[in-house]
Amino acid sequence: MAVSTNKAHPGAIYTPEQRRRRDASIWTLVQAVLAPLQFMVFIVSLALVVRFFVTGAGELLAASSIVAKTAVLYTIMVTGAWWEKDVFGQYLFAEPFYWEDVVSMAVMVLHTGYVVMLIGGFGSPATQFVVALVAYACYVVNAAQFFWKFRLARRHVERTVPRGLGAT
Repeated sequence: MAVSTNKAHPGAIYTPEQRRRRDASIWTLVQAVLAPLQFMVFIVSLALVVRFFVTGAGELLAASSIVAKTAVLYTIMVTGAWWEKDVFGQYLFAEPFYWEDVVSMAVMVLHTGYVVMLIGGFGSPATQFVVALVAYACYVVNAAQFFWKFRLARRHVERTVPRGLGAT
């Protein structure tokens, strides 16, 4: 799949109009705040889950942290869909972010599966935490996708916009 529909500038993620809409969208700022917040919650939660596996202690704290991570994930997904609507005119699966959205859906399914298992009492805590760890592994892939896309956008701007006149 092509990186962009921007035929005038091959390799560009955004057309000039999409970049203008991106820069004007409140959801761009929201995403910029939520992404590092989600990563911090992920790191703390991962440490708590690993602690549970190593020591057997802290089950409730680890479970609560996964629920918190899931809540932040849902928030970033909903606001991200609004961002995509502002920038690309559709809520999800816009061409430049198609594969990121596909992996995001897998991340959502796995996190939701964990919460269903937790609430429904399905599986042991260890089994539930394994599902959460698989969700976290997918999240890391997804975060890497978005980081890579951010770097591509930044590089394109650096190559095409005179210094001091543009931002990613």
